[in-house]
Amino acid sequence: MSMERENPYLRYSRIHQLMEWKRYKEAMDEAMALIREEPEDADAYAMLGQVCLRLDKREEALHWSQEALRRDPDNRIAWFVRTVAYYESENWKALDEALDNAQRVDPYEPQYYFLRANACNRRSKYADARDLLLTGLELSPQNALFLAALSYTEALLGNRSASKTYASEALRQDVESDHVYLYLGWAAERRNDYDDQLLMLKNAIRLDPENKQIREAYLESLQKSYKFYRILLAPTNVLKRLKPWQVLLSWFIAVLLFRPLIIVFIVLYVLTHWATKWLVHVKVFGWPWSRFKR
Repeated sequence: MSMERENPYLRYSRIHQLMEWKRYKEAMDEAMALIREEPEDADAYAMLGQVCLRLDKREEALHWSQEALRRDPDNRIAWFVRTVAYYESENWKALDEALDNAQRVDPYEPQYYFLRANACNRRSKYADARDLLLTGLELSPQNALFLAALSYTEALLGNRSASKTYASEALRQDVESDHVYLYLGWAAERRNDYDDQLLMLKNAIRLDPENKQIREAYLESLQKSYKFYRILLAPTNVLKRLKPWQVLLSWFIAVLLFRPLIIVFIVLYVLTHWATKWLVHVKVFGWPWSRFKR
């Protein structure tokens, strides 16, 4: 019997290491080889699903995690893969069901509280999100990503001071995480602290320039570095703090009393939005016709 068959954990460890090195094809080959050798090993299928997640192949990740669960309905890795796949594809109903099963199998996994909190924020259930993140921090007290997400959630709740406190603590714990900076950028934007937003997202894109979500957030922060655009954003920042019925009432009164000014404001906002977007594009990518020059 080979050494790897005697100690399959060596194989799992190698797959994990290859994923950390971003050598995903090799990791996939290792997982497939393990499946051929041990076709009833649920962990092998779950590990292959995890590799597919890293490659943004969510449907394949779900397929292989389901193969793992056919062999072991309580496989911890498989449920973890499914929750992340549903979260990344924004399938909130399936995520809720997967998280229920995942937390039944592994109730002390802090990442599940983080995923639930983010889903709550998407649904504007900010207080619930805060409670979930605080529970996650009880399980993982020095988790910088959870602290950054909590900073963002406090900003969504309008708690500026608490948001800044958690942001400082997150940076004390980790200054080399692109996603920590991303969440702190979102938090700063929600606090209308555009200079801090730009600083956080500069750090995020420095750490991971290929991440599409980070790139889009960074370009948006560059847009908001133009002061005139910030001035036009001021009314929308006020509206963020209002309840939906208050927003509707405010717009009704504004349209009723200040209709010409509202029309002028909307025109100015649209023109400024696209003008600053174009200026950012030129600043980052250069003039669109420069590539034709010799």
